[in-house]
Amino acid sequence: MNPSKTVNYIVLILMTSLLNFSCSNQKQEVVKEEDNRPNVILFVADDHGTDALGCYGNPIIKTPNLDKLAKEGVRFTNAYCTSASCAASRSVILSGKFGHATGSYGHVHDYHHFSTFDNVKSLSNRLTDAGYLTARIGKYHVAPEHVYLFDEVLNADPRNTVEMADKCVDVINSKKPFFLYFCTDDPHRGHPFKPEPWYAPNTFGNKKEGYKDVAQVTYKPEDVLVPEFLPDNKQSREEIAQYYQSISRIDQGFGKLMSHLKDAGKLDTTIVIYISDNGMAFPGAKTTVYEPGIKLPCIIKDPTKSKKGITNTARVSWVDLTPTILDMAAVSYDKEDFHGKSFNSVIDSEGSKDWNQIYASHTFHEITMYYPMRVVIDGDYKLIWNIANRLEYPFASDLWAASTWQAIYRNKEEYFGHKKVKDYMFRPEFELFNLSKDPNESNNLAEDENYAETLQSLKSQMKSFQLKTKDPWLIMWDHDNSLQGTGVNL
Repeated sequence: MNPSKTVNYIVLILMTSLLNFSCSNQKQEVVKEEDNRPNVILFVADDHGTDALGCYGNPIIKTPNLDKLAKEGVRFTNAYCTSASCAASRSVILSGKFGHATGSYGHVHDYHHFSTFDNVKSLSNRLTDAGYLTARIGKYHVAPEHVYLFDEVLNADPRNTVEMADKCVDVINSKKPFFLYFCTDDPHRGHPFKPEPWYAPNTFGNKKEGYKDVAQVTYKPEDVLVPEFLPDNKQSREEIAQYYQSISRIDQGFGKLMSHLKDAGKLDTTIVIYISDNGMAFPGAKTTVYEPGIKLPCIIKDPTKSKKGITNTARVSWVDLTPTILDMAAVSYDKEDFHGKSFNSVIDSEGSKDWNQIYASHTFHEITMYYPMRVVIDGDYKLIWNIANRLEYPFASDLWAASTWQAIYRNKEEYFGHKKVKDYMFRPEFELFNLSKDPNESNNLAEDENYAETLQSLKSQMKSFQLKTKDPWLIMWDHDNSLQGTGVNL
């Protein structure tokens, strides 16, 4: 062979090899860039209890889209927020820490001005760092923004959930895995609730799965279900009917959001979580640590889980949500960063003996509402420590103005629901309930000698919890002793 031709032949072989190697590397890079981690939608309603959902047993309210989510996923029956107050609860959801340890003691807006410490690293920031597109829409109510930072902030009327869903289309169609924090203003009351008729046609899928326009779904006061902790009167029924209307509006927007997910072909690659920040906005629920205030809906549809349509009795808390979602998204973290723990491994079970304890911590709602309470639930028993029990129980401004309360207050009625008004306003230091025998928390066992051992055991658990989570109010256990000899009646 001609020497020059030989050289050319060798050069050609080398160039071909290099080209093939380059193409191979490019293919490897493309594969490497593919991100198969799930998308996550965290849908948070505002002041929605388990009392008003079809899938939780209410036969009156129309919530077909959320009921469908429960049929396709898991419905938790023992899910709890840690504080029945909007801002305080939301800080826990996004931080995985109790508010008493992060400075998030109550509301953030206006003169209330409670704010999370700068050294807290939130769920959204962690997901952004891990390569997720993070976006939020609707109610925010946490501070400062750099602690709870999102890549995108979407704007829409937070009571028009269909409009909110429509604004999320670009995020849903993102090529990156996304985390969407979708927060409605419904069913938070105004003065009174605001069932404004801004509804779109039935655009969220098969008509058999939907219902008529929400504007045509009306609730008569005489048909609603009145929880036992509320008075069964004209005013309560009227406000509950309005509350139902607001929830139907949520359901419509949720259905619309799911239709966008379906159109994007991402129903099978997206985890959907539906919760509320605290219980219904009625006295005896919101701002209290009684069950109607802190025991909330939690519905999770995770396409990677094998079981569907099941009920899970595990006791889970909003302080567990951040580590759980990070597990779902395959994002590593130090377990010591959080007060909560991931329940991802038990989602598609029907309960677990290892998930039978709950802790709750409420200090403020509005700045004028100082009434710190700490809670431990273990098995059948629940202990509430009313730290400021010498004070009259304070009212949130919207609950005080509610006709449900004013009908009792102005007429000087003796009872509010199943409790005496005086017992609602003036509470003992400790309240101990057997939830299995007394789900309405009517019979306080704290002074019953037969339960002295149970009381002491739960007090010890509460102190350990406070110590572990660096609760400043731990020092109040010695408060009475410190007043000895001061002339204060103990």
